[in-house]
Amino acid sequence: MNMDWEVVIGLEVHAQLNTATKIFCGCPTAFGAEPNSHTCPVCLAMPGTLPVLNAAAVDKAIALGLAIGAELNRHSIFARKNYFYPDLPKGYQISQYELPVVGKGTLTVQLPDGGEKVVGVTRAHLEEDAGKSLHEAFIGQSGIDLNRAGTPLLEIVSEPDMRSPAEAVAYLKKLHTLVRYLDICDGNMQEGSFRCDANVSLRRPDAPYGTRAEIKNLNSFRFLEKAIEYEIVRQRDILESGGRIVQETRLYDANRDETRSMRGKEEANDYRYFPDPDLLPLVLDEARIERVRATLPELPDAKRIRFMRQYALPVYDAGVLTAGRTLADYYEQVAVGVDGKLAANWVMGDLLGALNKAGVELEDCPVSAGKLRLLVQRIEDQTISGKIAKDIFEELFHRGGEVDAIIDSRGLRQITDVAAISAMVDAIVTAHPQQAADFRAGKDKLLGFFVGQVMKASQGKANPDQVNAILLERLQKG
Repeated sequence: MNMDWEVVIGLEVHAQLNTATKIFCGCPTAFGAEPNSHTCPVCLAMPGTLPVLNAAAVDKAIALGLAIGAELNRHSIFARKNYFYPDLPKGYQISQYELPVVGKGTLTVQLPDGGEKVVGVTRAHLEEDAGKSLHEAFIGQSGIDLNRAGTPLLEIVSEPDMRSPAEAVAYLKKLHTLVRYLDICDGNMQEGSFRCDANVSLRRPDAPYGTRAEIKNLNSFRFLEKAIEYEIVRQRDILESGGRIVQETRLYDANRDETRSMRGKEEANDYRYFPDPDLLPLVLDEARIERVRATLPELPDAKRIRFMRQYALPVYDAGVLTAGRTLADYYEQVAVGVDGKLAANWVMGDLLGALNKAGVELEDCPVSAGKLRLLVQRIEDQTISGKIAKDIFEELFHRGGEVDAIIDSRGLRQITDVAAISAMVDAIVTAHPQQAADFRAGKDKLLGFFVGQVMKASQGKANPDQVNAILLERLQKG
């Protein structure tokens, strides 16, 4: 990007709260039901019905506020946001505007270059989701599914603090991790339960903010990055050719990797907000806040720092292992009583690699943490070598079984008998007189050749450290 321009990015993240029922009625929130089967007179906006606030949604908003060190407004109100879409049965959305439940907070994000950045959170407010318009199954028509109408959302609005697509992605990933740690949102981006709008503008350094374009409903980290990258180029080209940016709402077309105009961007007064007369103000007392605080788990940043201290892990490893609560819990079970770094290498390498290759989630992993811990223990007590351990892991992952039973049934115990290893070394050195002479003449790299030959002869079972030591002694003697 031309260094004369600075990109300014703010995100509005919609986190669908994982309550059992909708925010103002008792309809279930489960995804994937038959269209319009999870509806009632309240979420269909029938005359005479009244909304009743779901207390669980409020507690989840409080949890987010506490986790980001935000102000919690003891008095907040719900407002009607007036606009007309086919999938909005009321003709307005119940949201919060002037007085949200969560005020200013901050989120510290880890950047790809290893640095950190503190991103301001302007507010987080409760609101109801709209329904969905369906187009695929209809020719020349659209269907409306109101199952999602009334599902609780927490809209988390950031300050315009991000200055690159990478920073925006880092922020979104951190927030995604946090809502799953808190268990307030399942974070499923494919189903739309965690999605964001990106506000993007350009300005000259230190100049006032430029006119922004809002890119709606981005539901993957990659789409967020690509959409912002496209928008930067589009706006720069307009500005440098003497044009002006139009404030508008745009969509990102992943197939064409471009953003396109949807409509002019509304201002807040276009929505004619006013307090919802059917809902009392939301009042938080200290007892409720403290009750929610007592339920908070160890948060990702604290866990990452503890992993570095407790298990002597480098920053990168600790960051990967604490990116998800399930993964962090699994790792801690593997690391009990074994070297923390060795356990981390197995979880981050072989385990995650196998899961990714098989398309299996960690929750469905066929290798329990206990079995992986025992495998690591068998490396540490020199029952097996690391190379043999990889073969055993493959068997555990694809065919199941028990670690010790596999070792015994396949005769995989490591050879540590000095006489046996010496005999193999003698045979290999005798069989390769030219390579032995070259080694003695200074070609040190040939040691690897001899180690490989001995390990091959032992079917990978000879102790590598002993093989190295005995080989060196044998070769140097001549």
